[in-house]
Amino acid sequence: MELTRKIEEFVRSYYDRLPFSGAVLIQGEQTRYEGEFGLANRSEQIAITSRTRFGMASGCKIFTSVAICQLVEKGILTFDTYLKDCLPISFPHFHPGITIHHLLTHTSGIPDYFDEEVMSDFEELWKAVPMYSIKSPYDFLPMFQDNPMKFEPGKKFSYSNAGFILLGLIVEKVSGMPFLDYVRQHIFRACDMSDSGYFRMDQLPERTALGYIDSEEDQNWKTNIYSVPIVGGPDGGAFTTVLDLEKFWNGLWDGKLLSKEYRERLLTPHENSKNDLYYGYGVWILKKDDEIYKYFIFGFDPGVRMHSSVNVKLKTQTHILSNIEQNVVPIVMEVDKMFSS
Repeated sequence: MELTRKIEEFVRSYYDRLPFSGAVLIQGEQTRYEGEFGLANRSEQIAITSRTRFGMASGCKIFTSVAICQLVEKGILTFDTYLKDCLPISFPHFHPGITIHHLLTHTSGIPDYFDEEVMSDFEELWKAVPMYSIKSPYDFLPMFQDNPMKFEPGKKFSYSNAGFILLGLIVEKVSGMPFLDYVRQHIFRACDMSDSGYFRMDQLPERTALGYIDSEEDQNWKTNIYSVPIVGGPDGGAFTTVLDLEKFWNGLWDGKLLSKEYRERLLTPHENSKNDLYYGYGVWILKKDDEIYKYFIFGFDPGVRMHSSVNVKLKTQTHILSNIEQNVVPIVMEVDKMFSS
């Protein structure tokens, strides 16, 4: 009780431009905490609960990686399969040596439609390409397929949203299913993630939090409906709950999604991003003293912030979903500190 009270007090006092708005789930060996803060819908004054659905932004890249690993496990693909052998699509300037492994680890060198190394405003994209026109992975192709490579495959780590668009197209090609249907059937259903999905922004189901963009200049706000693609895809944009995130990680560990061999391949620290931070397949990996400390996914879009982690050293899961633009990492760090003390 003492630990849950401390967590509650910290989150309630946390302030990053605004008080925290979102849901929190923390599961330790002997401690469980569920917290709900703020409003899912400001106009209707609907409060957030543990079953409120939130956008995941890039946090759902791990679903794309699991899908690819499942297809490799079935023998339909290999991690060394070349991109050029997977898709009947023209990429005039792409290197012929790009493999699925390169795409999974952000080392392909392909151009990105939103290059986070040089771009910061995701909303700017939709001035040239209407967000309501982005309804499938194919709709992203004109934004990058004819552009030159950034570097040769395997030369370095460079986070790539476009790489995961291509992975989603590969899933569609080899499975014969639309990407969203594949994830729904082979990941969400397998883990009983009944509240998760890729919902259209103009057709959100019940218990879905609206994402809010707050203006510091005029103390006003707007929702993010015009700031992200109309429906999510392989590189981001799914919706989930903190309860479903727990189901996902448990399902991954319990063998509902992948065998032990392919789960370990997914969670291998394949590429060093910086210092003790590594990247597996769709998942970030933090090391301490040259040992794996935690696995985590995170995402941020206009009106979306999320962080979901499994701390293998502390034996805790921490899931945070927020519908405003605030840094949630300090909450994660404080939780780790509390459990390690």
